[in-house]
Amino acid sequence: MAISGNPKKLAQDIAGGFYSLSPPVLKKYNQADLKIILSNLTLVQREIRQKQVPLEEVQLVKAKNMQISRLNQALMVLRSYCKKMRIPI
Repeated sequence: MAISGNPKKLAQDIAGGFYSLSPPVLKKYNQADLKIILSNLTLVQREIRQKQVPLEEVQLVKAKNMQISRLNQALMVLRSYCKKMRIPI
């Protein structure tokens, strides 16, 4: 199944907590789609890490860390799924 919509938007939705990756969800995608998702997840992760938030703003720091955490979790699920299914990425 092809990725519906913009893959970068998918990664941003994962970071925002609106969408999550799991092995049943990943079964829909082929090898090329998984590579695109992986590259966009790392791209969005870099963009979020680049954001400068003042340390006094605890809520902003917490939100940034939650986004990074969600992306790390999605990357871990994606990589383990590909390893289990022997899909080179």
